[in-house]
Parts: sequence; structure tokens; C-alpha cells
Amino acid sequence: MSSALDEDTRQTLDAGRETAGAMLRSAQKDLQKVFIVFLVGFIGSFYALRLYVWGFLEGITRSRLDEVASGELQIIAQTPFDVILLQAKIGLVAGIILGLPVFLYFSRDALQERGLWPSSPVSRWKLALGGLLAAGLFLAGLAYGYLVFFPVMFAFLANNALSAGFTPTYSIVLWAQFIFLLTLSFGLAAQLPLAMSALSYAEIVQYETFRDRWRYAVVAMFAFGALFTPPDPFTQIMWAIPMLVLYGFSLYLTKVVITAKRGSEQISVGAAAAGHWNFILGFGLIGGLLVYAFFTRGGLPLANDALAWAGSSRRLAAPGSTLPLSRTAGLALWTAVGTLLAGVVAFMYYVYAELDAAVDPIEVGDPTEIDLAELDAAGIRAAPPEAFADLSEDDAVSMAGDAMDADDKEKARAILDRFDEAETVREAEGSADAPQSTTEEIGDRASRAGGTFLDEFTDGETDEDDIGGYYTDVAFILDSLTSRAFRIAAVFGIVLASTFGWLYTGGIGRVFEQFLSQLPSQVTPEDINVVALHPMEALIFEVKFSTLIAVFVTLPIVMYYAWPALRERGFVRGNRNVIFGWAAALVVGLFGGFVLGYTTVAPTVISYLVADGVRANMIIAYRITNFFWLIFFTTAGIGLLADVPVLMLLLNTAGVSYRTMRDRWREVTVGIMAFAAVATPADVMTMFMVTIPLMVAYGIGLVVLFVVTLGGRRDLSRSRSANA
Repeated sequence: MSSALDEDTRQTLDAGRETAGAMLRSAQKDLQKVFIVFLVGFIGSFYALRLYVWGFLEGITRSRLDEVASGELQIIAQTPFDVILLQAKIGLVAGIILGLPVFLYFSRDALQERGLWPSSPVSRWKLALGGLLAAGLFLAGLAYGYLVFFPVMFAFLANNALSAGFTPTYSIVLWAQFIFLLTLSFGLAAQLPLAMSALSYAEIVQYETFRDRWRYAVVAMFAFGALFTPPDPFTQIMWAIPMLVLYGFSLYLTKVVITAKRGSEQISVGAAAAGHWNFILGFGLIGGLLVYAFFTRGGLPLANDALAWAGSSRRLAAPGSTLPLSRTAGLALWTAVGTLLAGVVAFMYYVYAELDAAVDPIEVGDPTEIDLAELDAAGIRAAPPEAFADLSEDDAVSMAGDAMDADDKEKARAILDRFDEAETVREAEGSADAPQSTTEEIGDRASRAGGTFLDEFTDGETDEDDIGGYYTDVAFILDSLTSRAFRIAAVFGIVLASTFGWLYTGGIGRVFEQFLSQLPSQVTPEDINVVALHPMEALIFEVKFSTLIAVFVTLPIVMYYAWPALRERGFVRGNRNVIFGWAAALVVGLFGGFVLGYTTVAPTVISYLVADGVRANMIIAYRITNFFWLIFFTTAGIGLLADVPVLMLLLNTAGVSYRTMRDRWREVTVGIMAFAAVATPADVMTMFMVTIPLMVAYGIGLVVLFVVTLGGRRDLSRSRSANA
């Protein structure tokens, strides 16, 4: 193993092991204290889960359900050890999280010796303030999740499953993991203001980067929400809108912090706040009076009437009703909170206004006249693009060299980065003015790129069967699809959205009922119960199935647009209009196999699987994903298997030889396994259940081609061209 690692990697691993050993030796005399903290976290969370947390989480799950849905929803343990093992795992994680800071504190001597501990001590009040801010933001994220997001989301998921005819019977393991994952995501997402302001203050990430890259932040938020929340527009909006508001607030807070840092020499924050103490106090009192008037002058009933009009079952509680306080004490508490929040907002506004005015404004002039050599690294990154428009490569390298001589590596890096950006803009403008490349020029460029890539490994000797040939072909084909990418993506998106919308609005339930009516008389629909063990199981299946349909519909369009490039590279022959005939032949084969599977194969297989359980008086309960993928494999899967030999014959008519298909069986196997891993349930057994039949069908196709092409001595495409 060690021989497979380079010297730097081995040194890094050795240094890590040495550091870990030194930390253990340094904290050896205090390990008992660390273990006690770990044990408190482990046992405390174990019994908290048992006594309070499970009931609280179940209450949150059922809080927005009607009586019917609440009666149908069940949380079950699949094995006798599910609950206790889950509590032990969560307790273990909680104990480690609590014990790790204590361990780091007691091993600080070893970390100081290796330069891994802050050299300048941080005052305790700053640490306490940072910890309180982090804890407060974490609790705010949890409050939004548990008071708003979770109740609405679980009501939606349970009602969606019930409307399709499925029983929301959640496994306690999957249900708890889902809740805790979202809990962690909300708590960490709420740390965004603290993280952004700290990174900008420490100059790790510039404020201008957060400001200018907000589009990427929006895309990242929606992508994160798509991974960790139900894939429907409503919950996506419930996730994304608070995140966007939080990002905007974080930008403002970061600007305040950076302005305070840059203007700290001109003005004191305390003096700026003291100069406007009357306005800050006034705004605080106004905020408190507004909260007091809301609860005492009819605001609470109006807000609850508005919630009822909007169709929400939630109601705002009266002061003190949710806390062990009297109504007077609760009203006083909420008034104090309103006063504090309004005062903090006013404090931030006036302090920022004073600091912003104290920072000397930059006089606007000709950007090209800026002397880059006089700027520091931050100034180089903040300079306008026009200052680098006429900068030559020699000048940029010379300026970077001067910065390196002055031991300013950050400025040297900033100069080269800004020069590269300006060079990219100049190249883009030049390519926009140049005439469009022909197909032959694109092919030559791709060939040169592939050759250059391969020369690094083969000293100029290329072979179309190695990685260089694959790279050249793929680059050329993808380049030919670039101009049609919008149309392809539009077709894919429309089919995906249409299929998902139909399934989402009850289509999956109608398919389920129709299929149950096809079962033999010895198995009644009441014998089969389909359950959702995971809250998002039904939606995940709908998304995967919709994606699969969209891929099948879009594939002929991709082939149609890629045909000229495939023909240019010698993969196919003939006119691309044959795609329409191909699509018709494949649809006929798919439809024929589907009819056979839906009317005969699937009912026979499922009734055979259910019959023994029914005779033994067992309760038959299948997971949504397993049951519907079984239906898919035994209906549309029959058609797909029939289409494999048909597609191979069609490819042979287009110029793909029998020998090519025979020699490329390994690549085909890898492609099928990758497709099965993405499009089917995430388990190895199902992946092989898809891969093996498809590879058997591929083998049958090879046998058919062997017979038709006389062992590969002739191709159908050549015989067709000869007859023509």
C-alpha cells in the first residue's frame, strides 16, 4: 500500500499520525474528563430520545394532518433492534460532538507546538459572543424548520401517498434520519450570516466575491434543496425563499462588518452608536409598542383569521400560552423581544451609516490611468476591468515579479488572475468577430485536441482504440450537439415535467388501481398493501420514473442531431432520416412487449409471489419502489429486452459492424450498469436484476447478428447500398 503513495502523501499521513499521537499524550491526564463529557452526551441524548424526542417528532409529523391521514400514518420498527440501535447511534454522535471541543482544549499544548493553535489568544468575551451568535442562529433555523417547514412538508407527503392509494407507514430509522438530516441542514444554513461575515473579515473570501457571485449562490441553494427536500415546487419555494432572504441579510451584515473594519481608524463604533442613542432607543420603544398593540388591540385575532382564510390550520398563540408564564408575563416578554429587535436594527443602521460616511470615497477618473503597481492585493482585485484591458503578458509577469521580490505573493497572484480574466475577455471578443467554423474545422480542432492529449502519454503514437480516440470522438460529437442543446433540454424538461405532473396529480394511483384489476381471481386487491417506508419514497419514484420516460423520448432527438457527427467519425452511414424508422420500430417492439408483460407476465409473477403469503394468512405489504419497479420490469422491461436485438440490427444497417458490437461488450456492460445504478432503486441486487437481463438480450442480439451477417463477413448497410 505504501508503495502506491507518493512521498508527499506519505509524509502527510505520517505527520497526521504523529499529531494525533501527540494530542493523545498531551490530553492523557485529562482523558477521564473528556470521557465523562462524552458519557453525559451519550446517556443524556439516549434517554432524551426515549422520553421526549420521539413523541415531539411524531407530534410535528402529525400536526398538520387531518383525522383520516393521521389515522393512516404509522411509524414502525422493521426489526426488534431498530429503536435501541438508532438511539445508541444518535447518542454516540452527540457524545462525540460534545466531547471533541473538550479534547481539543486539553490537547492544546501539542497543537501549539505544531502551529495548529491560534498564536494570539482570543478574548473570552469574543468567544462567548461568537458562540451565542452561532447557537442563536442555529436555533432560529430549527425554529423555522419545526414550526413552519416540517408540518407543511409531512402533511403534503402523507396526503400525496394516500391520494395514490398507498399507506404512509414510515420506518422509524428512515423517518428519523430524514428529519435529523433536514434539521442539520436548517441549522447549518442559518449560520450563513456568521460564516460570510467571518470569512470576509478574515479576508479569506472577499465581500465582492459574495456580492458578484450571488447567481451561483441562488443556483446552489436550489440544488441543495433539490437534494435534501421533496422534489415538488411548493417545498422547494419554502426552502429557497428563506435562504435567499438570509443570503441578502448576510450580504448586508458582511458589508457592515467590512465597512467597520475599513473605517475603524476614522471612527469608533461605540462613539457612532452613542451619538444616536436617542434614535436607537426611540426605535426600540416603537418596536415594543407595536408588539404590545398587536396582542392587546385585536392584531392576534386578525392574524388568525388571515391564516384561516389562507387555508392554514395553524393559529398564533396568545402570550404565555406556550410557556409556563402568565398572560401578563408573556406579554411583557414579547414586548421586550420586540423592543430589543427594533433597537438592534436601528443600532446597525446608524453605525453603518457613520462608518460608511467615514470611509473616504474614491474619486472617479479614467480607469486606464490607474497605476496598478501602487495598489495592494485588495486594490488589484477591486480595480475595474478597463485597467487591465491593455496590459500585456510581459508587463503582467514583470509586475508579478516585482510583487514577489517585495514578498507580496497575494498581490502577485491577484495580478496574474486579473490578467488571465482580461485575456479571456479579449479572446472571447476575438472569437465572436471571427467567421463560424465549418464542420471540417471543428473536426480538425477536436482531432488536434485529442492528439495533443494523447501525445502526453504515447509520445505521438495514436490509436483510435485508446483513450485519445475516445476523447476525440466524444469531443467532436458533443461539439456538434452544442447548438441544439436548448432544444434537447427543452424536450427533456417538457416530458419530465408532464410525466411528473400526471403522476403527481393522481396518475400513479390510477395506474395502481388498473393494474390490480388485472390480477387473477385468486388474488384480490385487498391482499396487497403498498406502503411508504420513507417520507419521500413516492415522490422519489415519481421523479425517477419521469426521468426515465424523458430519457427514452429525448434519445431519438439526440441521435437525430448527432447523426452527422457520428457519420463524420465513421460510426454510421446513410441519411439521418432513418431515425424516424428506427423510432417507429423500437416503439412497436416496446409496445408489444409492454402489452404482453402488462396482461400476462406481470400479473402472473405478482400473483405467484403473493399466493403463498395469502395462503399462510400473512399481511402482504410491499414498498412503493420495489413494487412499482417490479411492475415496470415485468411490463415495459419486456419491451426493452425485445428492443435490444432490434436496435442492434438497426445499428448494423447504419454501419456499426458485428465485430464492433462484439468487441465492445465491456463498454456496453459498464454503460448498462451505470444506467441501472441511476434509474433504479439504490441497491446492488436491483442493479444486477436490470443489468443481467439486458446483457442476456445483448448476447441474443449478437447471436442474431452472427447469423444475419454470416459471422461478420457482411454488414446489412453494405448489402442495402449494393441493392440501391
